[in-house]
Amino acid sequence: MRHSRVINHLGRTSSHRKAMLSNMATSLILHKRITTTTAKAKALRTFVEPLITKSKEDSTHSRRVVFSYLKDKTAVAELFREVSPKVAERPGGYTRILKIGNRIGDNADMCIMELVDYNEAMIGGEAAKTKTTRRRRTTKKKDDVVAEAKAPKAVKTKAAKSEKPVEKAAGESLPESE
Repeated sequence: MRHSRVINHLGRTSSHRKAMLSNMATSLILHKRITTTTAKAKALRTFVEPLITKSKEDSTHSRRVVFSYLKDKTAVAELFREVSPKVAERPGGYTRILKIGNRIGDNADMCIMELVDYNEAMIGGEAAKTKTTRRRRTTKKKDDVVAEAKAPKAVKTKAAKSEKPVEKAAGESLPESE
């Protein structure tokens, strides 16, 4: 029975698994996004999120603890210098897993794992603002505004006043009452 056996061994020995997760965490911190299998991404999430939490407190002790896991000076420097200020007010959930389908060779379930605060397309950065498409016109064209300004206002009659008010459709404006 496998009661209380929650760690996914990923078909590797303990030392191989630790080295692999350390390398994947280093790549994630340096590149902000990696493509991997879903099982490895879920294991990596439990490995890297406590390290990001430790990096919020910039002390010699926390740097040494993080270095003992990552074993890469540039990744530790990047984590404390770039990543931790960006996630300082976030209480957790620093990574996102986006499933992208199955790998062609062995049909493994693949995903993209990324740091949450570094995806400009999802948080509304410049990459998201480059293409804007609108389904309907929200403002009138300049020619229509000029034509309305030159045209005399219609005089309301008693028949027009007795009609029931018309509901406003999306994107249209009702004539103002005088």
